Order: sequence, then C-alpha cells, then structure tokens
Amino acid sequence: MKKQFRLTQEGVDELKTELASAVAKRTAIADAIRSAREMGDLSENAEYQTARQEQERNEARISELENILQSVEIIKKPAGGHKVQLGSKVKLKNSTIKEFQVVGTVEADPLNGKISDESPIGQALLGKKVGDSVEIKTPAETITYQIVEIS
Repeated sequence: MKKQFRLTQEGVDELKTELASAVAKRTAIADAIRSAREMGDLSENAEYQTARQEQERNEARISELENILQSVEIIKKPAGGHKVQLGSKVKLKNSTIKEFQVVGTVEADPLNGKISDESPIGQALLGKKVGDSVEIKTPAETITYQIVEIS
C-alpha cells in the first residue's frame, strides 16, 4: 500500500516547480559529465566523480518528488474554521502573536510558520477552538498561548 502524502495546493505547486527544475537540470549535469569524461582517466578525475554524484542526487530527488506527487492527497481549506485541523492557519497570543499553518509532514517548514500535524506543536493545536489555551512545550520552555483566530 502506497503512503498518502497530505499537502496543500500551494505545497503541490512548489513540488511541481522543484520537479521541473530538477528535470531541466539533467542536461547541464549530462554536459558536465561529458566534459569531464573528455579530460581523460576517469578513476582520478574529480570533476567526473563530482558530476556523477550530482547526477545521482538529482535523480534520487526526481524519483522522490514523482513518488510524492503520485500519492498526494490535497488538503482542502477548512470550512468554517471552528476547530484547528489540517490546513488551518492559527493565530496564537501570549505576550506576542505567532501565526502557524498546520500542514502534512512533507510540507512542514517551521521557520516559515508551517507546522507538521505530527509535530508536538501541531498535535497540541489540532482540535482546539478560538479562545482555547494551548500549552506548547519546547526543549527550552513550556509556553501557554491562547488561540485568537482560526482561518
């Protein structure tokens, strides 16, 4: 059974763009291999080895992206926004306001506010409503936030 990857439409679009870029990169890598091959002895040719490693990395990423895109389940925008669920954007208030979007693991990017539904923060948020308090535990501290908006 294939694993289903849950992504927002924005996440799917980003992966499609990355796939197109990786496929386009094949020609440049092939040219680099061809040029390095013309330099002679392949066993001691660092340029050739580097180009082959780049080709392997690129092909592995293409394969991974194709697998994800073939098994994707697009997260629909939550209707109503009464409870935090996959795809919800949540504003939390303490002394500051923080904004997160709860997404699937493939799309998670904590530095840009995209939190995985499987992460401790994502799990703490799921099912909560506006006005609820949520305790977020980090390695450094535990902070209590209040949910002020769900969209």
